[in-house]
Amino acid sequence: MSPNEADFNEPIPEAPSLVFGGEPEEAAAGETTGAAAAAQAAPAQQTAATAEDVKKLDAASTLTPEEIAQCDEFAKKIDLSDTNAILNYGAGTQKKLADFSQKTIDNVRTSDVGEVGDMLTDLVTQLKNFNVDEEEHGIAAFFKKKANKLEAIKARYSRVETNVETVQNELEKHQVTLMKDAAVLDRMYDLNLAYFKELSMYIVAGKKKLEEVRSKDLAEAQAKAAKSGLPEDAQAAKDLAAQCDRFEKKLYDLELTRTIAMQTAPQIRMVQSADTTMAEKIQSTIVNTIPLWKNQMVIAIGLQHSTEAAKAENEVNEMTNQLLRRNAENLKTATVESAKASEKGIVDIETLQHTNETLISAIDEVISIQKEGHDKRVAAEAQLAEIEDQLKAKLLEASKS
Repeated sequence: MSPNEADFNEPIPEAPSLVFGGEPEEAAAGETTGAAAAAQAAPAQQTAATAEDVKKLDAASTLTPEEIAQCDEFAKKIDLSDTNAILNYGAGTQKKLADFSQKTIDNVRTSDVGEVGDMLTDLVTQLKNFNVDEEEHGIAAFFKKKANKLEAIKARYSRVETNVETVQNELEKHQVTLMKDAAVLDRMYDLNLAYFKELSMYIVAGKKKLEEVRSKDLAEAQAKAAKSGLPEDAQAAKDLAAQCDRFEKKLYDLELTRTIAMQTAPQIRMVQSADTTMAEKIQSTIVNTIPLWKNQMVIAIGLQHSTEAAKAENEVNEMTNQLLRRNAENLKTATVESAKASEKGIVDIETLQHTNETLISAIDEVISIQKEGHDKRVAAEAQLAEIEDQLKAKLLEASKS
């Protein structure tokens, strides 16, 4: 948001000045801009004013004895029969408030707080994208990359630093603008408060005059018409009643305009609070976040050499320890095997025992086989003798037949 300070340079009156008749010619337009300003100035969502704002508005609507006396004196000047003056009653203040409300809305619509938020988001992205450890990992990759890693980090740091400085410069410009806007918004709030007070006095004076005319002049005119029965007296009473009704509607229109002023107060404070909060965030980013980030990056680059040396030394020590352990294991294995071989005979006793047992088992099997063969032959001989006897008997039997 960039409020035009020239739009709010009009002096804030110490006390409202009420005028009846002789209003500026352009004030007549205020009669029709009241409703339009109400539509433009009404917020999309009603927001309550702070306790301090409510206190100020209540104070503005509560008139001092001097201001009440001014209203009483002004009420005497009000002439309900002066149609043009009644039409423009308070229109000057309405016109100023309508223009003021439109300027306020335009300032809110042109707010660039979102742009500042985008810049802060972009700054965070820049910082997140800087990664010191984005190189390859592993022993081979480490020794392969260590010569170029520091230069790569410096290049990335330089690139990111340039982008961050660009964002920082823009943020500083926006911070100055936001702080100026906050000061202008204070003046806008005071102007709105003055308009609210002025409308309140117009309303108070008008209601006093309206009550006086209705209770006295209108009552007398109606009594006169009722007593005389003349049509001109009845018309006069009717005209005065119509004038009272039109003036009552005019006062109601002023009350609507005053409501707009009441709604504008918290809107101004809301915009001012948003501007102040964003300016504080920008300030914190400029004086804390960015310097801290730069310091950490400088430290990271300064420590990179020692970090690489420490990593290299650790890798060499680990590889040396692995070789020593592996060689010790190999030496142990070779020594034990050599000792076993030197103490071992040409033929193991276990081998001789196994051979002897196998030979005895073979002899036993041969004897068993031979005995089994003898037994089978003896049985076979008996069977052959029986077969021969059977054959002889059969042949003898055949010869007798």
